[in-house]
Amino acid sequence: MTMQLTGIHHLTAISAKPRENLAFYTALLGMRLVKKTVNQDDVSAYHLFYADGKANPGTDLTFFDFPAAPERRGTNSISRTGLRVAGENSLGYWRDRLRNAGGHAGEVTAVDGRLTLPFEDQEGQRLVLVDDGGVGPASPWEKSPVPAEHQIRGLGPIVLNVHDVSRTSMVLTAVMNMRHVRDYAAPDAPALVQVFAMGEGGPAAELHVIEGKDLPMARQGAGGVHHVAFRTPNEEQYHGWTRRLSELGIPNSGEIDRFYFRSLYFREPNGILFEIATDGPGFATDEPMESLGEKLALPPFLEPKRAAIEAGLKPIG
Repeated sequence: MTMQLTGIHHLTAISAKPRENLAFYTALLGMRLVKKTVNQDDVSAYHLFYADGKANPGTDLTFFDFPAAPERRGTNSISRTGLRVAGENSLGYWRDRLRNAGGHAGEVTAVDGRLTLPFEDQEGQRLVLVDDGGVGPASPWEKSPVPAEHQIRGLGPIVLNVHDVSRTSMVLTAVMNMRHVRDYAAPDAPALVQVFAMGEGGPAAELHVIEGKDLPMARQGAGGVHHVAFRTPNEEQYHGWTRRLSELGIPNSGEIDRFYFRSLYFREPNGILFEIATDGPGFATDEPMESLGEKLALPPFLEPKRAAIEAGLKPIG
């Protein structure tokens, strides 16, 4: 069986201000809160999932609510998260919307042959809107404050900064079956950016890797990224990845049932946490699609502890 990851599944970042986080990603960015749940490994923390109107895999930007100090930026970290939009007009709309709200937005510039708009959230989370040309399906959210044609369509390229690109490259290609497809120069990068693609490729299925041997090591914290997850289409391939990592002697979490998807975690050689996650069963497993995210959802194994979990969470609206 030739196993192929099909794209970015989700990206999980860290927020120390969950109330402000919720306002930024829903009211300003217009994403849908599709699941309000808890970190299954630390139930005192929210785990918030923002996605498109149908909570499709590949559209989830998620946050752990950790009362952490701000991230110290540096190497061996995920340094920017791509979000896809359709067309130059959308990038102009977003530049104006972000700036009018007092947001930290850059200029619309072409990077790696695509128009982009870098910006940050209120905690310094580094994001970039990427024009994907409107290719592929989109599921706008009808209750979003953002017009359907300008809404965020899903996750785009994820940028990694690593101390030693050769070791990361080896795992991406020899272990994870990605392809090194091109290099490009970026204005703020100390070296050429190497692009690795999975599945059919394109902006929803790329990692952009930058080597920075002289940069200090990053320290994870608020405004930083916790991990990135990659899509595997079915249980058969998911089990195949577990066997593959174990046969190659790569330390991993073993299979973990997150209820909404199945997970498998491991670290690439520079220490960045990777996850392989199944597309299903999805977020409508325990809530109707039309009312996703409206109340605290708990997987069945945590449901008996609901009263204590709810008592330990601060209200976020």
